[in-house]
Amino acid sequence: MSSLAADPPRPAHPRYPWALVALLWMVAFLNSADRSILPAVLPQLRTEFGLTPTQLALFGSVFFWIYAVAAFFFGRAGDSARRSRVILYGLIFWSIATGLTPLSTGFVMLLAFRGLVALGEASYYPTATALIGDWHRPEMRSRALSLHQTAVFAGAGLGALFAGMIADRVGWHAPFVLFAVIGLAHAFVLVRFLRDAPIRRTAAVAGKGREPIGIVLRTPPAVMLCAVFFLGTGASTGLTFWAPTYVHDALGLDLGSSALWGSATINLAGFLSVPLGGLLADTLARRTPVGRFYTLAIGLSAAAILLLPLAWVTTAIGVGVVLLATSIGKGLFDGCIYASMHDVVPPQARATAVGMMTLCGFIGAGITPIAVAAAAERFGMAAGMTSLAALYVVAVVLILLMRNSIRRAALANAHEVA
Repeated sequence: MSSLAADPPRPAHPRYPWALVALLWMVAFLNSADRSILPAVLPQLRTEFGLTPTQLALFGSVFFWIYAVAAFFFGRAGDSARRSRVILYGLIFWSIATGLTPLSTGFVMLLAFRGLVALGEASYYPTATALIGDWHRPEMRSRALSLHQTAVFAGAGLGALFAGMIADRVGWHAPFVLFAVIGLAHAFVLVRFLRDAPIRRTAAVAGKGREPIGIVLRTPPAVMLCAVFFLGTGASTGLTFWAPTYVHDALGLDLGSSALWGSATINLAGFLSVPLGGLLADTLARRTPVGRFYTLAIGLSAAAILLLPLAWVTTAIGVGVVLLATSIGKGLFDGCIYASMHDVVPPQARATAVGMMTLCGFIGAGITPIAVAAAAERFGMAAGMTSLAALYVVAVVLILLMRNSIRRAALANAHEVA
């Protein structure tokens, strides 16, 4: 905390909170796009290096497991160090790691560079969401965070689409280098414009102690959100990881078309529905302290129901429509998940809380690609991906069972003071 107090932020323009969202939107775009390059070019890597399905799944699983553990530590750092510096140095690190990936000569090197990208990218989300929360008041927080969240879907969709198109023409190496250069260029912009905000405290902190990890662990709804994020992120990642390859193999499309139907549809839906999730969450939050959590439950329920037809569709358009529909529901969830955590956790523990939530979510994200691959060997890939709807259902049940505890925690954390 002392480093923040010793270096107070410069006075900012009244519109700076929204300028901050724009600055970080591009970082979030790159964070998502860089990790989406490898899944988009998996068929070429499989052919060039003779990789097995399990090895392909490990690219996703190892990425998410490293990301999960690192996010916990970076989240804690984001509550004690300058948040702007954590974001800047992370962007530089993962951009360099992305650019070096084409030097790989086999599975082990590819996996190592994938791990380095994960390490760098883990620094971003816990700290960035806390920084946005610092600058935005509660009544606008879901909308600010949901606008920022649209970058995740834009980056994943466009990153995979452009990576597939470029790889079809000049090989899988080129997209890694291109996105690395863009990331390093944006780092120079952040040096000039990214600013920290004073970390606000709340009356709810009184008597709880100062250690952020302890604050989170003593807040049952925060722990529940970690479990919900484990389930929701695991389900969506298992779907996102395998959908382009499923479309490529089952329907015989090239990499660009596979990315279009198997990835761009998912991310287009998220891009469009995440702001709606933020708006709905802010609207419901004005009526009840549990409003944002009800939005989480609505989104996950829709995602589960709309995923089920995937087991029966057999055309590219059909697959695209199902992926689009289920991802609209998941987008409502994504539009308010971070603001929901902010509702029950005080400002000085928010980066830690999101880091812990990310730890749980990305452990789940590392498990589901392998689980889907195992299910696909017995029942087919479509059935394996469809079974992920069960994880959404369990998450909804947890939210509804905890609603009274959520209400108490949200009311206790409602009144921010300088």
